[in-house]
Amino acid sequence: MWKTLQKKLRKKRQFIWRNKKANRYTWIFFLLPSFLGVSVFVLLPFLDVVRRSFVTAVTQEWAGVNNYRNIFGNQAFRLAIHNTVRFTVVCLPLLIGLGLFFALWLSRLKKIQLIKSLFLFPLAMPAATVVLIWKMLFSRQGFLNAGLAAIGLLPEGILFDHMGTGASFWVLVFSYVWKNLGYTIVLWLAGIFAVPDSMCEAARVDGAGEGQVFRKIIFPNLKSSLYTITVLSFLNSFKVFREAYLVAGSYPHEDMYLLQHLFNNWFVNLELDKMAAAAVCVGTVLFLIILLLQRLWRVEEDGL
Repeated sequence: MWKTLQKKLRKKRQFIWRNKKANRYTWIFFLLPSFLGVSVFVLLPFLDVVRRSFVTAVTQEWAGVNNYRNIFGNQAFRLAIHNTVRFTVVCLPLLIGLGLFFALWLSRLKKIQLIKSLFLFPLAMPAATVVLIWKMLFSRQGFLNAGLAAIGLLPEGILFDHMGTGASFWVLVFSYVWKNLGYTIVLWLAGIFAVPDSMCEAARVDGAGEGQVFRKIIFPNLKSSLYTITVLSFLNSFKVFREAYLVAGSYPHEDMYLLQHLFNNWFVNLELDKMAAAAVCVGTVLFLIILLLQRLWRVEEDGL
């Protein structure tokens, strides 16, 4: 009987070991295609960009850190960095805050599921259509000037080209928020609807107000949604270049001259060494920012 029991235990160990080995190889074969794809189309090209950032564009001679010195001493690069950072700092809190505000208000409606798909309409709108709206609104003969003149806020005969002044930056902010607000609301609504109603009702029964319910119950359960929305909004902020480029071209007003304009102009002029050095710097900063957001999110999750 003892020998029979030992055989059964041995067979069980062998079975468990085979399953572990099979699971290990299953994960390897599952991840291998994705890893190869990322390596071939992302990692290897980026390593080549890193190499190009240390050599000259034409002769491929070793330049050391001269390319990095050139870009940090370049006035256009500093202007593009300033405008991009300013645009991100203004747009992200505005978009996330407005999205949460409208999502909380809309979550109280009973038939919200019927109109949720309409929120994604601006995001699906083609860039050419958005550009046409921009020109209709903000050009010299646009609706904005006509409306301001009609109510007496513009002197007679004076029309402003809003895309050619400092107001162009706020036009860019408005366009970004308008286009991404619906998508942000949908993401917030998904997080809000995932919060159990029983928890909120129990808090209200205990005498908690709507503000306390939001601070103590709803918002702590939205931390994962906040991280996702912040990262997606941050990445989408770099896509506003399409509309800005189609409206104002390669050299817009200095208040809306972004990093994408700079990279486009360097590419046209074949200044690949500068572009490679700037791409390495920008990519490193973006990677660190996303790691920081992920770290903050994990700290918040551990503290709950």
